[in-house]
Amino acid sequence: MTSYYKHDSAIVDDGAKIGNGSRVWHFAHVCSGAEIGDKVSLGQNVFIGNRVTIGDKCKIQNNVSVYDNVYLEAEVFCGPSMVFTNVYNPRSGVERKDEYLDTVIKRGATLGANCTIICGITVGEYAFVGAGAVVNKSVKAYALMVGVPAKQVGWMSEFGEQLDLPLTGNGAFTCPHSKVVYQLNDGNLTRLTE
Repeated sequence: MTSYYKHDSAIVDDGAKIGNGSRVWHFAHVCSGAEIGDKVSLGQNVFIGNRVTIGDKCKIQNNVSVYDNVYLEAEVFCGPSMVFTNVYNPRSGVERKDEYLDTVIKRGATLGANCTIICGITVGEYAFVGAGAVVNKSVKAYALMVGVPAKQVGWMSEFGEQLDLPLTGNGAFTCPHSKVVYQLNDGNLTRLTE
């Protein structure tokens, strides 16, 4: 038996799995098929669909709907009022539930306030999507994305600091806060420090 907090105004449907230490705040709704990890925070007016997995220590801020076929790994941050989609070309009069596309948000990624994540893509580990951005293509690990449509403008550390590295080429950088060393090789960033 897990132990989590649920505000009196929240609805958790029978069958939903919610991990230890998680919190479900005001007016949130968790559907019966959802799987939510430990120490997750679901803010006010959050909706979690049936075919959704949310990893440990995720924070989903107010007014976010996580629809079917969206999968969040551990420690993902979803900013206030950010948007997920699950059908690429929706029409009210056309049934397309069999066309839902999987969207995967990898460990530690940040999705800024009011950004939109178009379905069918992957956002890489520790990527950082700026507020209001519209992401319509998969995002590399550690990439800093801004704009409409979103474009990569830099790199971010796992600590959440912008790294002073070019978008392409080769080089290394040490995060001044965490002392973690990152290596850039031909436009892909990896962590060197274990």
